[in-house]
Amino acid sequence: MKQIDGGLCAPQGFKAGGVWCGIRKKNDKRDLALIVSDRPCTAAGMYTTNKVKAASVLVSREHLAASRCQAIICNSGNANACTGEAGLDAARRMARAAATALGIEPILVAVGSTGVIGVPLPVERVESAMPELIKSLSADYQGHSAALEAMMTTDTRKKETAIEFELDGKPVRIGAAAKGAGMIHPNMATMLSFITTDAAIAPPLLDSALRRAVRRSFNRVTVDGDTSTNDMVLILANGKAGNPPIEKDDANYLRFCAALEQVCINLARAIARDGEGATRLVTCTVSGARDEETAETLAKAVVSSSLVKAACFGADANWGRILCAMGYSGADFEPETVSVRFRSGAGEVPVCKNGASIPFSEELAKSVLSQEEIEIIIDLKDSGKASATCWGCDLTYDYVKINGDYRS
Repeated sequence: MKQIDGGLCAPQGFKAGGVWCGIRKKNDKRDLALIVSDRPCTAAGMYTTNKVKAASVLVSREHLAASRCQAIICNSGNANACTGEAGLDAARRMARAAATALGIEPILVAVGSTGVIGVPLPVERVESAMPELIKSLSADYQGHSAALEAMMTTDTRKKETAIEFELDGKPVRIGAAAKGAGMIHPNMATMLSFITTDAAIAPPLLDSALRRAVRRSFNRVTVDGDTSTNDMVLILANGKAGNPPIEKDDANYLRFCAALEQVCINLARAIARDGEGATRLVTCTVSGARDEETAETLAKAVVSSSLVKAACFGADANWGRILCAMGYSGADFEPETVSVRFRSGAGEVPVCKNGASIPFSEELAKSVLSQEEIEIIIDLKDSGKASATCWGCDLTYDYVKINGDYRS
């Protein structure tokens, strides 16, 4: 598989666009996005595990019950969460407005929202902006970029990717965009991710492929320990690549799963790197575990630890915090066999062997941990060969500043 340009519009048959409709206070940034396929798609979705769910989540889950979708409309600046029946009505009105403008049924439209919780959504501004939003649609990177900007809140970097691979000699593409910088914690986060593909694939297999990919990507990323009300990952597959439909668990299905997982990992890493106030992407890989679940639990505990995150911000090789986080994770492992090392573009430094300290250069460790991307590599030397990787970021003063005046 290879990386390509185009994002959401890289696969055949997809257009995207975005405009400012007035939900956000200033018009210096788009706040309303639309993604549309020129034909109905097979679709699948995953949603927040938070018991408090935004209206957009409830409506989209309802609309995708039949595994069909053709368009996604999404706003930023207002989460439309904890807004009662009026919020549900607003989400349905968003779907109807897009459907009417596109000449399709409302049930074929999914809805996304992100922003401040507990504030009524001025849906009439969405409805008034539909003619301009339709005009903004284009089947190129410009359209993708406009839609992605309209999804973003406190994001400072774009989260986008697209890849191409082959299925039975046919080039197939997957494109994607995501937003998310804070309220990020497994499972999923205050993130929206929309994925498009021109692959032909049966609904049950698309659903299982998405669940598999999310488990190994978005469910392994954390910024601050908060899981939002609006988390959503949607994938639309319109079949325009012309590949023989994937209808069973065969080599083509596994190839599609691998490509989708890579797309989701690309976005998960980008979300962690852009954590609110973050200066470093922190990757933790645990190997030598008896099973993948154990490795994942341990890696998540490490990247979720506020003390580990703070040490990463200070470029402090305080590896004892890593073993501490592993110890309270609930996973079963032998502390006496654990080895830890740090790695980055500046080199590599082992700091712990068999659960105990070993001599190391503090100067080298400081240099290694001062890079923008750092790795914490843990070898359990346990009875198995399973491994897992999770992603997080450092914890800085700016995280508090950003969230201290989020509504202003």
